[in-house]
Amino acid sequence: MKAMVDLFSTDYGLFSVAGFIFMIGMAIWFFRFFLRKMAEAERAQNAQR
Repeated sequence: MKAMVDLFSTDYGLFSVAGFIFMIGMAIWFFRFFLRKMAEAERAQNAQR
């Protein structure tokens, strides 16, 4: 329980939470970005055939 209190009540804990949220957000963004680019490349390749 002390770990949870430290996580949400100290500056280093809040920075850790912010870092985790940022990394998860970037992972989601990159996943969607790469999926979109792969679909565009596939459409472009099919259009050339």
